[in-house]
Amino acid sequence: MDRPTGRRRPTPWQWLRYSVGGGLPEELSEWVLHDTTCRSWALRQVARSLLVISPLIVVLLVLIPGPFWIRALSALGGVLMSLLYSLGYLVETTEHRLVKAGYPAGTGAAVRDGRAGDHDAAATARRREKMYQRMDKRRR
Repeated sequence: MDRPTGRRRPTPWQWLRYSVGGGLPEELSEWVLHDTTCRSWALRQVARSLLVISPLIVVLLVLIPGPFWIRALSALGGVLMSLLYSLGYLVETTEHRLVKAGYPAGTGAAVRDGRAGDHDAAATARRREKMYQRMDKRRR
């Protein structure tokens, strides 16, 4: 089955490498821009962080001796610390991915802010239209 023309996606191996901090070929730079600026960009970064820590968690739960509850709490602590750092450096990490893809620093924030501004302007226009309709109804 042929893929539609437009934005290409990385192969599973390329995506795994990208998830742990590797770069992607230049022809996938448009996908990197989409990945770091779409509506779900933060969720994607959190999912990548969980993917990176998951082998360590499995090793901790399966191979380390000791009571399971201690291993489980240790794993939970590791996941929580991973998420804390992942969320703390969310913007910096995505900007670094964009710079590695060939975009100037600040591109991700600018694109996300522009989309948010467009969304806010459209929402304001809808609220004003509703207000004007209510005012017209009261005058009649």
